[in-house]
Amino acid sequence: MAPALIKYNWILAITTIAFVFSSASNGANDVANSYATSVAARTLKMWQAGILASITEFVGAVALGSRVTSTIKSGIFGLTKFQPAPPTFMLVMGCAEVGSATFLTIATLYGMPVSTTQTVVGALAGAGIAAQTRLKWAWASGSLSQIAASWAIAPLIAAGFSAILFLTIKFLVLERKDPLMWGLRLIPWYLAFTAGILALFIIDELPNGESLEEMGAGKATGIILGVFFGILAVGYIFFVPYFHRRLVKNDARMRPWHIPLGPLLYREDPPIYYPGKGDHVVTDYYAKSSEETPSKDLEKTPKNHCFAGDATPVDNKAAHDNSDGLSTSVDRNNLEDATTERASRGLSVPNPRGDTVAHIIPKKPEPEERWLEPVRDLPFYSPRKITNWIKFLLLQGVSRDVVTQKNLGAVHARAVVYDNRVEHLWTYAQVASAMMMSIAHGSNDVANAVGPWVASYNTYTSGEVTSSADTPIWILVVAGLLLGLGFWFYGYHVMRSLGNKITQVSPTRGFSMELGAAITVLLASRLALPVSTTQCLTGATIGVALCNFDVRAVNWKQVAFIFSSWIITLPSAGLISGLLMAMALNTPHF
Repeated sequence: MAPALIKYNWILAITTIAFVFSSASNGANDVANSYATSVAARTLKMWQAGILASITEFVGAVALGSRVTSTIKSGIFGLTKFQPAPPTFMLVMGCAEVGSATFLTIATLYGMPVSTTQTVVGALAGAGIAAQTRLKWAWASGSLSQIAASWAIAPLIAAGFSAILFLTIKFLVLERKDPLMWGLRLIPWYLAFTAGILALFIIDELPNGESLEEMGAGKATGIILGVFFGILAVGYIFFVPYFHRRLVKNDARMRPWHIPLGPLLYREDPPIYYPGKGDHVVTDYYAKSSEETPSKDLEKTPKNHCFAGDATPVDNKAAHDNSDGLSTSVDRNNLEDATTERASRGLSVPNPRGDTVAHIIPKKPEPEERWLEPVRDLPFYSPRKITNWIKFLLLQGVSRDVVTQKNLGAVHARAVVYDNRVEHLWTYAQVASAMMMSIAHGSNDVANAVGPWVASYNTYTSGEVTSSADTPIWILVVAGLLLGLGFWFYGYHVMRSLGNKITQVSPTRGFSMELGAAITVLLASRLALPVSTTQCLTGATIGVALCNFDVRAVNWKQVAFIFSSWIITLPSAGLISGLLMAMALNTPHF
């Protein structure tokens, strides 16, 4: 059967092109919120985050994405005016998609972490104003006034949750007499808590499943508690023996695939399959790049802040490896002996702020230096040059250094440095919370790019204007792939703006930031509050940074840059789409 509005297929074509850029930029911008702190804390490498993001965004979009999409995000304007003229409604959706894609792509390339939800709402509002449609300004769910209020509400709530989470780790583990032993005792509880929150999210978001209200408090509580105590048991049976073998026994052969060995790892000679190579036990999560230039810091570097390894070069292997297989950190309570031993080898030691001995590592070459410079003088038909260019095009987005930040040594020095062995305990929970944030993003925010396209497509095929439309599963598949690809190729721009650009990030801090932001997003969705994952993660990062009890542990200049990007989102996206719509409606013709 032919589409009802086949005459206007050109509008759908333009909307489809814009949808591709909107989805990719959505991934490049918003997915960075999920994985920025994991990469900044050195828990994940950029390429690992890229692979995980591609999987989790796809799963979130396809498995948990809404099968029915609201054609007007947040009901920002009514449809009555467009019902007699469906082609004009298609034009509004097309201009909104173009406006949203244009602003989102530009913002991403400039490293501005913006709200994709508010970008779409702004674009729809601009096109609606150009079409002389009344907008929803009054305080109601999804109104413009609520969106403006979310600029403060979302960061404050997320900061509160994240600060509470980190303070529990700080006072129950990090600052106790024997932090490693306390960490081994308590890490299963944090793993179980993360799993319980994830179970609650899946119950709430599962398409065609029972809602929490339909399920009832008893059944929902039973499922969540079942998951909680199940993971708690897994933590004590499998994770604790693994951590004990790796961190207490300093067994450098241990890798994550040995976790299933469980209690067998307590043996003197456990049956270790595929042992890990190298001598390192844990990563130095506080290591600094040799690009750091303290003399140009945002504020004067404390006099007692020094950089281990300044006098002698440190090779790249030493950045992560130990010749004796011991941890790259020591107990802060045995600081006097440890400082002499470790500082001479260029390793971070647990210190109060201001006395940090930072481990200097060589800066890794950027993709241009790594692949393009060596073949610059070769002829264009050279196989080596062609191969290097292919590697550059496919891998440049996930091989860039997004951890190193210039001129922030003084800000980072305000953060307390804790034992790397204890930090390592939280890396697995941190990755789990990052994946949860990414799945949540894929399920919720895929509608930002899909919404205008679905509205245009539905009107094109049916000839009617409706407030909601069925979302074809194939478009969710395409959107899920584009979200991951956008992050893979140019998500590094926004990754650099978050994490270490705001404050010093470590696994315990990153876990608190990500889980606090995820709890805020989940709670807000239940209460119908318009919050952005970008705003939640930024607030969570500031909240954890302030747990150093020093306002100078935050790069307020970067915070101001991020906040200003939120403010310009609505008017900028609206201006682009509004101008397009106004020109389209008033174009002279023969």
